[in-house]
Amino acid sequence: MLLQNKKVIQLVSDDFEDLELWYPVLRLREEGATVHIVGEKSNEEYVGKYGVPIVTELTFKDINPNDYDAILVPGGWSPDKLRRYEDVLNMVRIMNEQKKPIGQICHAGWVLISAKILEGKKVTSTPGIKDDMTNAGATWLNEPVVVDGNLISSRRPPDLPDYMREFIKVLAK
Repeated sequence: MLLQNKKVIQLVSDDFEDLELWYPVLRLREEGATVHIVGEKSNEEYVGKYGVPIVTELTFKDINPNDYDAILVPGGWSPDKLRRYEDVLNMVRIMNEQKKPIGQICHAGWVLISAKILEGKKVTSTPGIKDDMTNAGATWLNEPVVVDGNLISSRRPPDLPDYMREFIKVLAK
């Protein structure tokens, strides 16, 4: 398996976009990666926008980003909640400083904006936050997936196959 010894953080909060969380988790697990579901509380059920639940294994405070190879931020309304936690922003900053893959889709760019890591980067997102992304110093592209170093970004659920194909390539390196 391509990602057998890789460990990935999947952040979660309520109102995540169901496919944008579950599809990456399942694809990475298919490739052999260990994916930990991480939220404000452990053993807590969070519910997606369309009613699909997920249960956390660890809390933000439990995580040492140095022990992980990558991080995923889901879309939906979850990013607006996630970016309010300093522990989340610190995780993202540390992963970025160490050039570890950071996956973001749809509204997930809000977390990267709040972590202040987009200056000079090329990204995509849902068009609804295009201005937010450019105001944070990024160059926004209307493409299914954009890879700029360790940042892998995507627009929305129909782009998930392209997004995960590129995320897996970057993580496998």
